[in-house]
Amino acid sequence: MTNIIHPKNVLTYGTYDLFHVGHARLLERASGLGDRLFVGVSSDSFNAIKGKECVIPYDDRAEIVAALRHVHHVFPENDWEQKVEDIQRYNIDVFVMGDDWAGEFDHLKAHCEVVYLPRTEGISTTSLKDRLYPLSGSSADEPRPASAKLR
Repeated sequence: MTNIIHPKNVLTYGTYDLFHVGHARLLERASGLGDRLFVGVSSDSFNAIKGKECVIPYDDRAEIVAALRHVHHVFPENDWEQKVEDIQRYNIDVFVMGDDWAGEFDHLKAHCEVVYLPRTEGISTTSLKDRLYPLSGSSADEPRPASAKLR
């Protein structure tokens, strides 16, 4: 009788706007927790619900994440409630998020292991936007018309 062992699947989510080394390091560490990394990239419509405005549109952000050697599969994150369904759909063993979310997803422990990884110090999308917006004549906190978005 042959014993078939399925690959250990890891799942994480993120917006991945203005992709930076912190994103790359978090995804690399997440992939080290298993054999295949599944990544839910927040859709533009979901980011709007969360009150986030992205510089880079969803399709481009998803393509960037999918191009990484550590990533097995990318799909859209459209709402907060889809996580349990995604865990079941992709046969997930480990759910991973940055430690700024510590405790927020503990309810998923009923479905898989939950791990919160430390974030890379000194880098974040917010800090990048704060550095870039003065160059564009606006601040990160003030709403901007579509024509004023950084390109």
